[in-house]
Amino acid sequence: MSNILTRWRLVLGGEAADGTQAQLSDQETLMDEALSALYDFDGRGGKFKYAPGAKGPGGSDAGAPNVARWLGDIRQYFPQEVAEVMQHDALNKPALKEKLMLEPEILEQASPDVHLVATLLELGKLIPERTKDTARIVVRKVVDELLKRLEQKTIAAITGAINRSVRNRRPKHNEIDWSSTIQKNLKHYQAEYRTIIPEVLIGYGKKSRRALKDVVLCLDQSGSMGTSVVYSGIFGSVMASLPNVKTQMVVFDTRVADLTEDLKDPVDLLFGVQLGGGTDINLALGYCQGIIARPTDTILVLITDLYEGGDQNQMRQRMAEIVAAGIQLVVLLALNDDGSPSYDRGNAQFLATLGVPVFGCTPDQFPDLMAAAIAQQDLMQWAGENKIALKGRATS
Repeated sequence: MSNILTRWRLVLGGEAADGTQAQLSDQETLMDEALSALYDFDGRGGKFKYAPGAKGPGGSDAGAPNVARWLGDIRQYFPQEVAEVMQHDALNKPALKEKLMLEPEILEQASPDVHLVATLLELGKLIPERTKDTARIVVRKVVDELLKRLEQKTIAAITGAINRSVRNRRPKHNEIDWSSTIQKNLKHYQAEYRTIIPEVLIGYGKKSRRALKDVVLCLDQSGSMGTSVVYSGIFGSVMASLPNVKTQMVVFDTRVADLTEDLKDPVDLLFGVQLGGGTDINLALGYCQGIIARPTDTILVLITDLYEGGDQNQMRQRMAEIVAAGIQLVVLLALNDDGSPSYDRGNAQFLATLGVPVFGCTPDQFPDLMAAAIAQQDLMQWAGENKIALKGRATS
């Protein structure tokens, strides 16, 4: 695109909205038609009209290759990140969502990303048999890409926190961690003897056969939590592979499902989720109270926007009981890269009075959050240091 007027022409969409007088090249005209097919489509006209080269917004009906052709063309005309935004916007149009998801040949052409997976989970049982294998391939590809991005960071952060928590300050000679001991005592270097006189010995400590921390991920699977569900499944599977962390995963809407057994395969786990429906946080918290065996060694991560559809008073009572029992409760309003979430401010304020941190978290921040929780750091202070806005406080 040669100038700013051309960009504005493509944004405005031409006809009555166009005051730029910009002349589009052949390539730019094709881009304009791809944009118009999506953003001029309101679903009331029935067919998705897209025929490259046809005149008028959205093209014509004649021989229209529609959605499948459109998906291929936007990847050709636009940078990848722009094409993914357009695909995401298409998924937000109910009349297009099923066209994109229910036909295998169309799904094959879609760019796999976390929003696409969330939409597949939302459709759930509506996906026909002929498309299920393709849907599973798409989900597997996204899961593998997310694992490549997040797995090692998560393992390193949590393992490091566990190792620090079992450090022995009175080690026997064969238990001394010499590297850590030397670093700790560098300030005690004696120049005349050309050596370090260690005042503090740091040992590896005794490895415990049992989990040093129990983590319960309690996940709201209402429709608004789609991408958070995907990322939670990834992190749950990674943490379940760590020997010193016992990880359980509970998902809920108006019912509760324990998916802990599926943590060994994040794809199976995600297909066990059914997005949509109502929200009963109180019911889910009651279930979690029943499966927590070691309260003072347990981190309960509640991932929800706090809009309660069940008994709110009893929900708040359960939250207070959980905190009083010594369980470390953390509430994430979202676990994704989608920006500031909508949430119930009254319930966030109540949690703040209990001293429970409430905030949104990105996937890249989550490993460090869990490491801080395992190390029993002040998570409100941790959030401030990482420039994460706490919710529920009077100043928020």
